[in-house]
Amino acid sequence: MEDTDNKPEDNSTTVTQFLFLGFSELPNLQGFLFWLFSIMYMIIIIGNSLIIVIARIDPALQKPMYFFLANFSFLEICYVSVTLPRILYNLWTQDRRICLLACAVQMFFFTILAATECFLLAVMSYDRYVAICNPLHYPLVMNPTKCTQMAIGSWLGGIPIQIGQTCGIFSQRFCYSNRIDHFFCDIPPVLKLACGDTSMCKTAVYVVFVAFPFMMILGSYSKIIATIVKLPTATGQTKAFSMCSSHLVVVVLFFGSGTINYFRPKSTNSAGTDELLSLVYTTVTPMFNPLIYSLRNKDVIAALRRVLLKMKSHRVIYK
Repeated sequence: MEDTDNKPEDNSTTVTQFLFLGFSELPNLQGFLFWLFSIMYMIIIIGNSLIIVIARIDPALQKPMYFFLANFSFLEICYVSVTLPRILYNLWTQDRRICLLACAVQMFFFTILAATECFLLAVMSYDRYVAICNPLHYPLVMNPTKCTQMAIGSWLGGIPIQIGQTCGIFSQRFCYSNRIDHFFCDIPPVLKLACGDTSMCKTAVYVVFVAFPFMMILGSYSKIIATIVKLPTATGQTKAFSMCSSHLVVVVLFFGSGTINYFRPKSTNSAGTDELLSLVYTTVTPMFNPLIYSLRNKDVIAALRRVLLKMKSHRVIYK
């Protein structure tokens, strides 16, 4: 394919398609990477689908915490489905081209789902705050109607801003190159190719979709920690901390890797590091989330055992 390498001073040529450079520096590992990402994709779908099923059918998990966890698991499936199928296509066909419209659509859905994840993690931290700090009011505060409203707000809250931001990014002229030094249309590598001032785009992402939810999470956990410290027994403190430890691990993985990737000082040789950090919050975290929540949660483990026993008993009956 012939690249459209436009110089900054020559703005007359319009870029109509991009070329992904992600993983192209590993020509001998393309087949291995294809099967690795295929296996990871299947693990993510199966693991998160299992969480959704047991949260839906098990009576013991009909609680706000597991309602949000089921939403979160469904979100993770959608989230990785925006990037991983395209990565697999690129690795299998070695055709790394993507048209401008397809790139814009991928960025839009990726940023929408990333924003939803930030908001949903904030909502889940608020749920843990109410459960630990105000346990007597928990059923009243986290009633089904309010839980549904909070979930819908998390899913839809970022759409208007992301529509405007995506249109703003792709209305700019891309005059430096058409080569995206990444494996999907993420905001930073696409903005590197734009001619105009892109600082406002980065600031909007940080303030609305990172700083605001993170401050909510920080506020919730500061009150949770203050409450746990005041508990009279070590057993009570351990039990209270176990209620939110899984969520805290996911928050650190997602916000930590995302923040470092988006806001660390950039260097000319940072593309490999960007790809590695992006893989953490786009693929690795969604793959380990079911494991993190199930291993650290006795209710989920017990529900999983009941589902497996029920499936086993059905097999015996049919035989």
